[in-house]
Amino acid sequence: MQKILIVSGLAITLIGLLWPLLFKMPFGRLPGDIIINRPNFKFYFPLTTLVIINLIIALILWIFRK
Repeated sequence: MQKILIVSGLAITLIGLLWPLLFKMPFGRLPGDIIINRPNFKFYFPLTTLVIINLIIALILWIFRK
């Protein structure tokens, strides 16, 4: 449990430090992300981005379990 909390804290700190750089990455504008623009309505669902982030998190957790 201690390792998970330490790694989570370090990950949150790292994301916080790299936050300005994350906006320059193409995440959120990938093919497969659903964007609906209509007058007075905008819907955005980052489907592909969520799948990629999920795979990265699963890989990191799999590495730490070994």
